[in-house]
This record gives sequence, C-alpha cells and structure tokens, in this order.
Amino acid sequence: MSVNILVVDDSAVMRAMVIKTLKLAETPVGEIYQAANGREGLDVLQNNWVDLVFADINMPVMNGEEMIDQIRTDPAWKELPIVVISTEGSKTRIDSLHKKGAEFVHKPFTPEIIRTLLEEMLGIDHGQHA
Repeated sequence: MSVNILVVDDSAVMRAMVIKTLKLAETPVGEIYQAANGREGLDVLQNNWVDLVFADINMPVMNGEEMIDQIRTDPAWKELPIVVISTEGSKTRIDSLHKKGAEFVHKPFTPEIIRTLLEEMLGIDHGQHA
C-alpha cells in the first residue's frame, strides 16, 4: 500500500526535510505533493487523492489551523489524517489541534517519530516489530 502525502509549509527547506524524513522512515510513499500555504494545500486536495497531510502552523495567506478548519468542513476530507509539524507547541495549541482531529509533532523530529506516527494513524506496518 503506497501513501499519497501532502506537505504544506512555507519553507521549501522544511518541506524537503519532511520528504527526506518520510523516505528515511521507509514509508511506502506514492505521490508527494507540496504547497507553500494552506490555500495552496486546499487546491492540491481538490485535485489529487491524498492519504495524509503534514502541515506547518505559521504560514502566509492561510495558516495551518485555518486550513485544518476548512478541511474538516468538507465531508470528503472530514477523516483525513493530518499531522502538524511546528516549533510552536503550547499545550493550548496542541489541545486545540487534537480537538480538530490533528496530531502534533515538534520540530525537530526524527524518522522514528514519523514512522511510529504513520503506523498509528494509517496502520502501516514497517515489519520492524518483534
């Protein structure tokens, strides 16, 4: 099973780091789509099948939390797994994201963190368990 992933971050370097980490985590990746803000992310979702979204919070045009709110209003995307990757991780913000059905990962992150998260969210078994 390959997974189509959307990476939404205004930093091209951070998008590249997320993609590299997905590969290091041995994720069975299909297509990887990229967007520089929430508005572009929504456009990608309108035109492509996506199984999982990685998003930053602080972006121009439309931030990550606004994008999540828009995603959750569409019945087709209501259950779409979303992971927010950010340095901004106050308990209040993380609680708010969890209520919206999103997971949270602090920057910096490791392939192991991403692998575990994908196993939990998508049921991907990397075959490395005893």
